[in-house]
Amino acid sequence: MSKYDPLGSFLRMQPASHVPMTFSDIEQIIGFSLPAVAKSARAWWSNNPSNNVMTKVWTAAGFRSEQVDMAGEKLVFRRQISDAPTPPSPAAGRPHPLFGCLKGTTTVAAGVDVATPADADWGQAAQ
Repeated sequence: MSKYDPLGSFLRMQPASHVPMTFSDIEQIIGFSLPAVAKSARAWWSNNPSNNVMTKVWTAAGFRSEQVDMAGEKLVFRRQISDAPTPPSPAAGRPHPLFGCLKGTTTVAAGVDVATPADADWGQAAQ
């Protein structure tokens, strides 16, 4: 559990797709002051999940930060909506469950060279 989890809970409860907030609003929600770097470095508010613990909280809640105004100490959290489902990743070292599912469904007659063109005129230049 992160000390910033109250922010994630707050964002998840918001019905709007855009949630404008001041740094002071965030401090009230989390119950303590933001670190000094949050008020001096724009990078603190980037959406890179390896940036800081708080970034992971708002991205896990389905939001991105944008319109960060360092001088005015305010920003907007925008809900991310994914149109495409995330494909499942296969377990490490194992092929996808559908790998080989068509094995044995096609046969080639004995004596047929599958690399030979089926059309005798294939590849001939038109004259």
